[in-house]
Amino acid sequence: MSPLDRRTFLTRSTALLGAVGAGGVAGGAAAAARAAEIQQQPGDVNAEVGAAASATDLVTQQPFSGVHQNGILNPPPAQATFVALDSFAPDRASLMQALRVLSTRAQALTVGGPIPLLEIDAPPADSGTLGPDNAPDALTVTIGLGASLFDGRYGLGGQRPRELTQMPTFPVDQLDPAQSHGDLLLQICAQHRDTVVHTLRELLRSVRGTFQQRWSIDGFASAGRGPTPKNNPRNLFGFRDGTANPPTTDASLMNQLVWAGAGEPGWAAGGTYQVVRIIRMHVEFWDRVALREQQTMIGRARDTGAPLGGTTEFEDPRYDLDPHGQRIPLDAHIRLANPRTSTTTNQRILRRGFNYHRGFDHAGQLDQGLVFVAFNQSPSRQFVTIQERLNAEPMVDYITPVGGGYFFVPPGAQGAEFVGSGLFA
Repeated sequence: MSPLDRRTFLTRSTALLGAVGAGGVAGGAAAAARAAEIQQQPGDVNAEVGAAASATDLVTQQPFSGVHQNGILNPPPAQATFVALDSFAPDRASLMQALRVLSTRAQALTVGGPIPLLEIDAPPADSGTLGPDNAPDALTVTIGLGASLFDGRYGLGGQRPRELTQMPTFPVDQLDPAQSHGDLLLQICAQHRDTVVHTLRELLRSVRGTFQQRWSIDGFASAGRGPTPKNNPRNLFGFRDGTANPPTTDASLMNQLVWAGAGEPGWAAGGTYQVVRIIRMHVEFWDRVALREQQTMIGRARDTGAPLGGTTEFEDPRYDLDPHGQRIPLDAHIRLANPRTSTTTNQRILRRGFNYHRGFDHAGQLDQGLVFVAFNQSPSRQFVTIQERLNAEPMVDYITPVGGGYFFVPPGAQGAEFVGSGLFA
């Protein structure tokens, strides 16, 4: 069989994507039936409950189409991968086709369903690593565009979002070029690691002739360990992360803090700026610090997550009653990140971070930390302003940002649209 040329590959991929997506309802029904079957089978009660919960996760769908892309407002699932890509599409039309194929394949994977069978002599339609039926598993694929995509290669310079630039190097940073920036960012999230790995493989094979990997990192969310379902998970310093996030159910607030505002190109309406920072945490150094000092640097109790002097995680720290920082120091992380004043309320960001673990570095130290992810309407008004305050916090001795980038997440795809289609209108 002769090798497939690029045109044939893309044409076949587009046809396959529709076939895979059409089986989503059947796939979801099959997984739901399996969950019910597990609950009825005799055997070890704990094993049955765990298997049933897993099966329930597997049938959960997060829609790919909509006014906004998914993977922003919905609660973070357990697993994530971030992969930055560089484009070597020869022209504007090739780039447009690749983005179309990427969206179509992503949509099919988020729906799930049985894998279509092709000719026995043809490459299979899917790697098959999840079996003959791809369960949706709460999968989200979020596509972001880097500033470098708006250079002179594709004639998109006039369409560049107003504040989309290459992420600057802040005083605390040691950015590695091999772990920074990129033309495109894929954020892939799901409840199970095999779903994320499978999705990455399928997306990359669909655009192999157009995009190549620049950097990637895997993330995970800590398990919900209570004491209530509303409590936030912990980062690898042992403290709860995300406590002061603005409520995503408040549509008016999201319009103020997240979604692209006035002054942006027309195609960008419904999009948002995504900041990704790979922040290495020097955990061995941190583990030698007294608990009292750790809590003073953060501004919260490690066990409960409460602001110092409080009892529960979501208490207002009441900085107005502590103007001199006797209870919560003036340079504590939570106080600098969110001073809770009338002048800083529009500087808040929506965080959606994940922990990471990459083994050991060449010196034998643990390479662990945080994939910091923030969505905001204006990086200059929000993220940069906050970061400049944090440059002076004591915790800078225990962290080193080593990579990441700024990306603009276009609005969602609706109808015959694909993510980024407004660029080519």
